Amino acid sequence: MDELFAKAPVKQVYFKLALPVVLGMITSMVYNLADTMFVAKTGDTNLVAGITIGVPLFTFLLAVSDIFGLGGSSVISRLFGEKNYELGRKISSFSMYGGIVTGLVLTVILLLFERPILTMLGARAATYGDAADFYRVLSIGAVFIIFSLIPQNLIRTEGLAVEAMIATMTGTILAIVLDPIFLFVLKLGATGVGIANILGYVVTDIMLVFFILKKAQFITLDPKKMKIDGRSIKNVIAIGIPGSITNFAQSFGMALLNSSLAVYGADKVAAMGITQKVYSTVILVIVGFTFGTQPLLGYNYGSKNWHRLKEILRFDILVQVVYAIVAGGLLIIFARPAIALFMNQPDIVNAGSYMLLATIITTPVVGIVLVYTTIFQSIGNAWGAFIMAIARQGVVYFLVLELMKMVLGYHGIVWSQAISDVITCIIGFFIYEKSLDLKDKE
Repeated sequence: MDELFAKAPVKQVYFKLALPVVLGMITSMVYNLADTMFVAKTGDTNLVAGITIGVPLFTFLLAVSDIFGLGGSSVISRLFGEKNYELGRKISSFSMYGGIVTGLVLTVILLLFERPILTMLGARAATYGDAADFYRVLSIGAVFIIFSLIPQNLIRTEGLAVEAMIATMTGTILAIVLDPIFLFVLKLGATGVGIANILGYVVTDIMLVFFILKKAQFITLDPKKMKIDGRSIKNVIAIGIPGSITNFAQSFGMALLNSSLAVYGADKVAAMGITQKVYSTVILVIVGFTFGTQPLLGYNYGSKNWHRLKEILRFDILVQVVYAIVAGGLLIIFARPAIALFMNQPDIVNAGSYMLLATIITTPVVGIVLVYTTIFQSIGNAWGAFIMAIARQGVVYFLVLELMKMVLGYHGIVWSQAISDVITCIIGFFIYEKSLDLKDKE
């Protein structure tokens, strides 16, 4: 492990760790698009609405998983850099069993409070049946969803990024295959969609457990090692919670945007929805690179290899910016045909291509924002990670959106995210300069 993280050429180890994460995220994106298409093909609007109502529950469960997955991997990667492998073992066991226990508790809570939760999510008389069918399956399978992301993050701290990708892709491909079978052959409706999802996660979990038992040297499932001291628990949660808040902030930002655009008509909301789908094809790759690099950053911070850490950060920013300029530039050039692929109506294409320009133009800045976020998580800067988590699509975005909406109306709403990206990047720069001055350390 030391040979890979501390000695191998930066470019080589960077792509070895990051590319599998990128490919795994692209596969998940393909599944989300395919799942949306399969459900829409039924022509049942109540079914479509019911599944949509259940999506926030997915977001919530993934956010809970991030507490143990991101928090645990951040602490473990630093411990491995310090050569403190025994505590790393204990934290890996704590993180995985912590996720399992939390998942089982949430299953009970979610089933007990089904009606008030579904009502809060927007279920009404016409959609309640389908929403409840989907919700119940997700609730019963909560432990499988939560567990799946935890070992994925943990085994990457040992360099097992390819194994994490194989497990993720296998489960996702299975879900893609099962989705139409349960929907169109077995006619299971929302229950079938939920079962397909959960079975995919079950297979991913089984494969991850297999890789831990067969290939991991330090990441362990030994329940005897799950007991750790209060300080270590605090370190895991302090980094994990900002990571989970990022998921909620994205949902919050999207809800704000949609409610603001609703005043200007359903076509504007639809155009923004399509824009976000197109934009996600670029942003998911950027997120994959940053997530993949996190163990490398944490390891070299823990080993106090400041020169190598600085080199990794420089290369990470270079990759993010170059990719964002190339991919974003192509999307700007082909904005109109890209939007038309989803809905070829003049009003939608005009509005969507304009929105895509405003969204894509700051993609290089978003890449740098995510690099700052990742380094704060990697070095254990809980407050820095927390501020970045609530800024871009949370507090900063809310303030910018409200101000721009008053000043420029529709155009202000469209350009609010771009302005929020720039402000968040500036905030990240100042926190970085304050918390990690590599010039002084070198």
